[in-house]
Amino acid sequence: MDELFEAAKTAEVNGAALAYLEKGEGEPVVFIHGSASDLRTWRGQFAAIGGSHRAIVYSRRYARPNEPIPEGADDLMLPHVDDLVSFLRQVDAVPAHLVGHSWGAFVALLAAIRHPEVVRSLVLMEPPVLPLFVSTPPRPSELLRTLLRRPRTAFAIMRFGITAAEPAAKAYRRGDDEAGFETFARGVLGPDAFEGLSSERRAQAWDNVAVDKAQLLGEGFPPLSDDEVRSVSVPTLLLCGQRSPAFLRRLSDRLEELLPNVRRIEVPGASHIMHEDNPEVVNRAIAEFLKGTADGSWRLRA
Repeated sequence: MDELFEAAKTAEVNGAALAYLEKGEGEPVVFIHGSASDLRTWRGQFAAIGGSHRAIVYSRRYARPNEPIPEGADDLMLPHVDDLVSFLRQVDAVPAHLVGHSWGAFVALLAAIRHPEVVRSLVLMEPPVLPLFVSTPPRPSELLRTLLRRPRTAFAIMRFGITAAEPAAKAYRRGDDEAGFETFARGVLGPDAFEGLSSERRAQAWDNVAVDKAQLLGEGFPPLSDDEVRSVSVPTLLLCGQRSPAFLRRLSDRLEELLPNVRRIEVPGASHIMHEDNPEVVNRAIAEFLKGTADGSWRLRA
């Protein structure tokens, strides 16, 4: 078993036992991982941020080493939002700086919208906020509307659906989990980044493939409106991978337009898992952001 799992504590949250680790003192910084992942993904951030803050990493419901998702169950996003809020209160981490990656960044954003009292600031790494444009799966009318208003975004979303999401879902439905995972991962990371994954990182993803499958085959993301995003007033840092696929970059473009107190940083040489690809730049960006929220140097943009 991984040494991080061996050292983890457990929090009982909404009927689930969630593994977590904490390090350091000061304002709490809570890390929320994405799909095909668990608390191990934050290995490069845990010690670095724990040197100046109370860093907390946890594995979301169904992620390793927690109890696995039941066969055939859906994995809806809103229960993870409820889990996060309850977890923050249980470990006395309210309000917290939330650092989320991908699916976990969407969870963090929804927590800030629905429970603003528990959130001090946000660091969002490419949340898949597709509901700002289309349902999942998309309706033709939504794609047409997006095509007319934002053609680059529409083409990027359609390309991801045609080349990655749809064929991955078909593979999962026929029981070929390996093909489903690889197809989806290539679409999210890009083929070069996927080929460059270490054996350890592939193992972590495969450990959590049942969750990835449930999310892709489930009911999709909850609704999200422009006005809901505009309501998030806390300082927000958007981090984007220089080599991330176009659809993720277009979604971040829209968040940058809507969030009232936001800055954006591109992580050089990084794919969607930017915190693993370039931890030095990501850690420095997070540390400087946290310092700015503490000393008042972070300012509302005009």
